[in-house]
Amino acid sequence: MLPLFRINRNIRTIRRYRTILSVLIKYGFGHFVEQLNIDYYLELGKRIVSFGKVPRELERFSQAQRLRLAMEELGPTFIKLGQLLSTRPDVLPNDYIKEFQKLQDEVPAVSQEEISSQIQRELGYPTHELFAEFSEKPIAAASIAQVHKGKLRSGEDVVFKVRRPGIEIIVDTDLDVLMGLAYLIEQHVPAVALYNPINLVKEFRRSIMREMNFTREGRTIERFMVNFADNPNFYTPKVFWDYTSESVLTMEYVPGIKISELEQLSAAGYDLKEIARRGADSFLKQVLDYGLFHADPHPGNVFVLPDQVICMLDYGMVGRLGQDLKNQLVDLLHALLQRDIEKIISELLYSGELTDISDLKNLRRDLHEFIEDYYDITLQDIKVGKLLSEFIEILTHHRIKFPADYMILAKALVIMEGVGRQLDPQFNMVNHMRPYVSKLVMERFSPKNVASQVNRIAQDYASLAKNLPHDIKEFLNRLNRNQFKIDLEHRGLEKLVTDLDRSSNRVSFSLVIGALIVGSSLIMQVDKGPIVLGFPLLGLLGYSIAGLLGLWLAIGILRSGRL
Repeated sequence: MLPLFRINRNIRTIRRYRTILSVLIKYGFGHFVEQLNIDYYLELGKRIVSFGKVPRELERFSQAQRLRLAMEELGPTFIKLGQLLSTRPDVLPNDYIKEFQKLQDEVPAVSQEEISSQIQRELGYPTHELFAEFSEKPIAAASIAQVHKGKLRSGEDVVFKVRRPGIEIIVDTDLDVLMGLAYLIEQHVPAVALYNPINLVKEFRRSIMREMNFTREGRTIERFMVNFADNPNFYTPKVFWDYTSESVLTMEYVPGIKISELEQLSAAGYDLKEIARRGADSFLKQVLDYGLFHADPHPGNVFVLPDQVICMLDYGMVGRLGQDLKNQLVDLLHALLQRDIEKIISELLYSGELTDISDLKNLRRDLHEFIEDYYDITLQDIKVGKLLSEFIEILTHHRIKFPADYMILAKALVIMEGVGRQLDPQFNMVNHMRPYVSKLVMERFSPKNVASQVNRIAQDYASLAKNLPHDIKEFLNRLNRNQFKIDLEHRGLEKLVTDLDRSSNRVSFSLVIGALIVGSSLIMQVDKGPIVLGFPLLGLLGYSIAGLLGLWLAIGILRSGRL
């Protein structure tokens, strides 16, 4: 017997399936729902009427617009999913990317009573005992959390980021549904299965769970604080750990001017060109020096403090580049800036991003055309964001897989470059990027790094030499004992098996119906047993059952659209 909480969760998940599928049908995606073979969650009448039809009031909207509207209606989890997908030009066409970038994460605020109760549950005391001041009206309200301003009893001005009550149950249920839909998509929708929806949902689960854990966000803020401890041009707000938990994050209140408020910045006497330079430098240091960068640096999250100090807020979304990914990125950027096509292809081959279906000849041709488009443009006139977007578009066209953090980085770079050009029309990201890339490339050949690499390679070979005799002996022993096995997996046959199973069921159903009709006809010729209206009762009953079963079979065939 399942535990009670699991039963409730299953019921909750089934209800959410019905809601999600109903909304998809409402916005004209019934054909997609039917492909998943999951439409049994919906009422029969609704299935027959709605499949494949777009409501008249939505006909003027494109498919991308209708999908965005559906995501907004489905709530916070799907809004967050759309925002994540808007950073993945390798997965979605450009019109969907543009639409998903419009997804708004602003919702009506939760009442102060609910927020106060949430804080008391998390911190153990009511707000009036913990804080000297706590603003009733939030300064920001999003789907996952909302932010209030206040003051600690020790006198510090702070902001409280509080998770919405009950949001974790909603997100958890939606993630279960999304994973189930991802499995169905991989089985029944080959065109979409190419983009590995299960891994996309896993990536999304990891992202949203990290974003909802405010303790983790607090640790991330402190890592930025350590990284920029010696940099006077970048400020990170302090975290108050005594008033922080998984659902409540208490940070220092940082008064400043949004980086997009150009008139206020000028009125305060700030140098807009210097602000653009400092913003770009701080972001490039995050990416290329530390491998940890703010993944959502839109103007609302970037403030300018006195003395033109840059301060970033909201560290719920960050990108991470391990040493290998960072080295690969530096090599690719260096090759792009040097316009070296063979080096680009070599890096893609070495990193394993090229798949078996990649066409090297056409890839080389498209990269040549791409480089030629930028050949006569001076480096000062190149827009890095546009360059990276076009480069990723080529890779996507050739179905070359790219790490998700690279996609997030590309979007963040586009945003930072756009903000920089607002501050300074002559701003050029290449001028800021080249010294970093060149420095990192040169550091690869420093005596210290070369010695470290040689030492690591020597250790790897020593480990291989130590384990190889044992592995060979084990392999031969398994062969001698006939215990050596090779597991083979058939891929792409699941849909065929399902279709064969469905077809055999229909044939069996038809045979049963035919047998009922033949048997009932024979009974009709015999005047025995109960008689109703001059006909044998058993014969009438057989005909009735055959008719009902035949109608059921006909509806199933018509609904599938395969006569």
